[in-house]
Amino acid sequence: MKNNIQSNRLADIEIVENFTDIAPLLTDKQVLVASERCLFCYDAPCINACPTEIDIPLFIRKINTGNAHGAAKEILSANILGGSCARVCPTETLCEDACVRNTLEDSPVSIGRLQRYAVEHLDPARGYPFTRAAETGKHVAIVGAGPAGLACAHRLAREGHQITIYEAANKPGGLNEYGIAYYKLVDNYAQQEVDFVLQIGGIEIQYEKALGRDFTLQHLRDTHDAVFLGLGMGATNGLNILGEDLPGVEDAVDYISELRQADSLSTLAVGNNIVVIGAGMTAIDIAVQSKKLGAAEVTMVYRRDQQSMGASEHEQELAQTHGVHFVFNAQPKQILGDENGIHAMEFNRTSINGQGKLVASDEVISLSCDIVFKAIGQKLHPSFLDQDIERPALCKSGRFAVDESFQTSIAKVFAGGDCIKGKDLVVEAVDHGNKAAQAIHQLLQQGDKL
Repeated sequence: MKNNIQSNRLADIEIVENFTDIAPLLTDKQVLVASERCLFCYDAPCINACPTEIDIPLFIRKINTGNAHGAAKEILSANILGGSCARVCPTETLCEDACVRNTLEDSPVSIGRLQRYAVEHLDPARGYPFTRAAETGKHVAIVGAGPAGLACAHRLAREGHQITIYEAANKPGGLNEYGIAYYKLVDNYAQQEVDFVLQIGGIEIQYEKALGRDFTLQHLRDTHDAVFLGLGMGATNGLNILGEDLPGVEDAVDYISELRQADSLSTLAVGNNIVVIGAGMTAIDIAVQSKKLGAAEVTMVYRRDQQSMGASEHEQELAQTHGVHFVFNAQPKQILGDENGIHAMEFNRTSINGQGKLVASDEVISLSCDIVFKAIGQKLHPSFLDQDIERPALCKSGRFAVDESFQTSIAKVFAGGDCIKGKDLVVEAVDHGNKAAQAIHQLLQQGDKL
């Protein structure tokens, strides 16, 4: 945080308690009860609702019969990051939403928490659950050690290919390490999961190696048999209003990263009166974490109505139970302050006109604040390709355009994760990495060279 605003700081022990695991591991008894609720549907809709198509009824049946280790193997075979996905996925809008028990009279099976239980009961004494095929002599470059890149790397390594991951940061994990709310992934779990992935062998990670700064895409193409781009978004959308550059106006993603890497949460700067602009998962994450750090007032402001929010009802309820206020139909107008900081933000009231378009009125509302967090989405910043003559084509959203095999407009250059169009979910990024790896493997089997 650029300034050093401190709220009425909570006691250190309160902050530690606030950032404990938000959904602790189920007990053995709870797991037995939860797993018995599964109807083990034939052609289960929950499988189709999972981007990585984990066989959910099968792994739950294995848990229910006392084979949690086998359940974990089933999960990880489809989703090597099944542990983190069990913690951070919006299961309430994916597998659990599709559960046949999800009715007005009943509630869905706790699929996410059962998945977490299974993965945490993988028995290391039984050895690593995956084997690496014989060396193929093929070498694949992966840009980005986030969920998409790690999933792609692991799947290709299982096929016997050599993988080098080029990571711009000094740690792997991507979104899981830098962008997820602290209370969802505790105890350095993101790094533990990376260590598990790397046990397959054949994967090297080179840190602080950034595309466009330390190497070009053409160089990767010349020195590897295929390339996978899983480098995320990289740039935050701007408000494009007066006062946006004043001290106290922050990117939510940057602050979440700072929070996750902090040695002590009790020393983090935090505002007293915070305004969060946005209505997605990142906006919820920064709003809730600000309250947990001791902010007196946190208000989320969105230019549309509540029904249009990107965050799930579960996440909205989480924010409300932590005392976060919501203001809807308010479009940013300007931020008021000076070089010493900000003191208020103004908004124009909005509505939907007869043509179904959002329009701003002359009615202005003002909110007092000392910090504004921007959480209005990220964008791909393709400047890292400026040194390349041939560059992958972009789609209308400004992200890399890919075909059904996740190949870009350049032969043998693939992409997945947040840098292509999608829902920007960890589980979806894993799915992209899996499918791109399958396509790359098929391509490499043809014996072609770059």
